[in-house]
Amino acid sequence: MKIRDILLALLVVAIWGFNFVVIKVGVTEVPPLLLTGLRFLLAAFPLVFFIKKPATSWGYIVAYGMSLGAIQFGLLFFAIKLGMSASLSSVIMQLQAFFTIGFAFLWLKEVPKLWQSVGALIAFSGIAIMGSEQAEQAKLLPFLLLIIAAMFWGIANIISKKVGQIDMFSFVIWTSLVPPLPLFALSWAIEDRGLIINTFANPTWIGTGSILFLAYPATVFGFAIWNQLLKKNPASLVAPFSLLVPIFGILSGYLVLRETMSTLAVIGGAVIFIGLLLNVFGGRIFARLKLRFRQKPQ
Repeated sequence: MKIRDILLALLVVAIWGFNFVVIKVGVTEVPPLLLTGLRFLLAAFPLVFFIKKPATSWGYIVAYGMSLGAIQFGLLFFAIKLGMSASLSSVIMQLQAFFTIGFAFLWLKEVPKLWQSVGALIAFSGIAIMGSEQAEQAKLLPFLLLIIAAMFWGIANIISKKVGQIDMFSFVIWTSLVPPLPLFALSWAIEDRGLIINTFANPTWIGTGSILFLAYPATVFGFAIWNQLLKKNPASLVAPFSLLVPIFGILSGYLVLRETMSTLAVIGGAVIFIGLLLNVFGGRIFARLKLRFRQKPQ
């Protein structure tokens, strides 16, 4: 990769990591489901008027928009509102990689490699470590919501594989049309209506800034650059940069929100990260070990 592409990749994952802090701050001013809906409303408009509909069916557009936008991000925002830290959220959401592998096996008949299966076992061991602590602290509900959110991110990834070789930036914009209406309806049904009305009647700099950041840098800019990098470079070079998202998430959570992680959370997060590393680099590691074994003198 060129230096420019490396710097752009680092910028995107830094934005996505900081994204969790913005969510944490945003839900203090705007109800979480309303905040999620506004994020995708602004991500879709006005760009949808200038970008051609992707060459795929409305079924895929709706399915992806509901899985990623309405359910995955809705649960993520709600879990953070219930008290889950930005730091832990950024780590737990990376389980999407292993849910994607599992769903690809079930629906696409893609058999996972040995190191991917081992990586998944390691990562879910980290989740078990974290889960034991969350249960003791009565924070099990937001913890479970994040796991379900990661699962629906995996489902969304499978849908994106099913749509084939299309303009993925256009796909992101058009699928952003789907989440707002169900999220707004659910927000009005279960969230504080007085707070919803006050969000529009008396907008704050924090609330407005959070919505704009989530819609444009995190969604439109982030996905536009990321998809462009994937087009210009091999996926094997670009994809590993996503492992830095929880690193930036933890760092920004500490610097901005002064969040700290307990010993069990650090251990669990480290175990998850080891599983992710094995998932991404396991093929290269096994190939090198195999080559060295063959070259070893008899």
